[in-house]
Amino acid sequence: MDGIAAINNRIAEIRGTLAVFAPERASTLTATTAVTGDSFASVLAGEVAGGSSVATSTGRLTADGAPVELAAYGNGRIPADALASIGSTGHRLWAPATKAYDQLTAAAARDGVTIGITDSYRSYESQVDVAERKGLYSQGGLAAAPGTSDHGWGRSLDLDLDAKALAWMKANAGTYGFVADTPRESWHWTYSPPA
Repeated sequence: MDGIAAINNRIAEIRGTLAVFAPERASTLTATTAVTGDSFASVLAGEVAGGSSVATSTGRLTADGAPVELAAYGNGRIPADALASIGSTGHRLWAPATKAYDQLTAAAARDGVTIGITDSYRSYESQVDVAERKGLYSQGGLAAAPGTSDHGWGRSLDLDLDAKALAWMKANAGTYGFVADTPRESWHWTYSPPA
């Protein structure tokens, strides 16, 4: 399986390099078609709806945990317009994760709980920076190996949680598809869409 993942990563890198030479809209359409295998009609509908993978989100993950419509870009190499904004925070995520997070924070607010964001999507370069500053998780640090972080797929958030908010997240986040999947990091939550 590692060989397949390596090949997929290399293909994504090549596509990213080629995208520099092609118009942005054409590369988005090509990436969506190649990764999802969607019919011409569904890709056309997505382009008419908004022209980006945000509008054509499948809500599904590849076997490697990448959002299907974003996998061709590569981990940490997703263009800003392929991700959805989280309100006015300046943070971005994969569209289904943003929608779920908005629902989660609305429910928390109804319960008198405030949940803030300290980090969301991370570019590959940001992942390298975090790994250099905080060390690799596998070696006792706090960072995933660059190119493997769920932050790089727009699925993970680092949250600003007081004790009340953390308790609320532990009790309710799963309802909205968020899981605490990183031991030692109570602030790190990842969106896992329903199967």
